[in-house]
Amino acid sequence: MEFKFVATVIGIGLVLVYAFGSGIWVSSSPGWYASLNRPPWQPPSFVFGIIWPYNFIMLGVAAFNIAQTLTRAQTITWLLFFAASVTAALVWAYQFYVPHNLSIAAIALGIAALLTLPVLYLTFKASLLVGLLLVPNLS
Repeated sequence: MEFKFVATVIGIGLVLVYAFGSGIWVSSSPGWYASLNRPPWQPPSFVFGIIWPYNFIMLGVAAFNIAQTLTRAQTITWLLFFAASVTAALVWAYQFYVPHNLSIAAIALGIAALLTLPVLYLTFKASLLVGLLLVPNLS
């Protein structure tokens, strides 16, 4: 199989793991989350219902674009950082929503944010437009 095809499938597969994995854990304890005191600047809940599907779609678009545009080494680097950021994000979702371990969740979230930076850098390197459209993923 051609590398670009395999890299695209792996990238989109990671997006699906991210979407379904986080969806399972985020929905595991809705009453607990609703009971938290949230800051007044937090957007209303419906915004998350819009931004997360958008983020997942754009991550899939970025995976395709990366695989088609960048070198093999850059694509592998993107996939490795993306896989690591997905892992950290899933650790955050699990630790925050299931055992409510806020300390580990905060560490995982910080790691996920840091790992997103090289993903975003390489995405911008492949396409300015896709990079700009992926910026909301940092939120």
